[in-house]
Amino acid sequence: MPMDWKIARPNCRCATSGRSLQPGESFYSVLIRGSVTIERLDYAVDAWQGPPERSLGWWRSQMPATEAHVSTLAPPDVLLDAMESLDSQPNQQSLRYTLSLLLVRRRVLRIMESVSGEGASGVLVLSCRRRDCEYRVVITPPSHAEAEELETKLGSLIWSGAAA
Repeated sequence: MPMDWKIARPNCRCATSGRSLQPGESFYSVLIRGSVTIERLDYAVDAWQGPPERSLGWWRSQMPATEAHVSTLAPPDVLLDAMESLDSQPNQQSLRYTLSLLLVRRRVLRIMESVSGEGASGVLVLSCRRRDCEYRVVITPPSHAEAEELETKLGSLIWSGAAA
């Protein structure tokens, strides 16, 4: 019977000394069986004395380099606001359609039905439990020519929350 274990990310501190592990520094990680969960411990190379007794596995890694600017994914409400504002901009239908599909993928919206006749390809009826409403989005896949521009606009919406 397969088991799914959630393994924590490195905690950036040596389990022995408590010292911070620096970006680019090598370290060892160990998985230890607890009474209920699997615990992860990280050790600086100079503190490593081999895997502890109850270890399930261990490996050597390198602490990831920190980025000067860490982007965060925009919250669902910001993306819903952007999608609602795009409803009044007929020249942004491809962006609104693509954004709505992203929200379906993130499980913020759910496709209720697809209605034909209101656009070249029809309309998606989407349900939003978060706002207790439905949205009607014209099915407008981007053309090959507008795909790159759409990718840039969508990227700014997803990662910064900026309005289109």
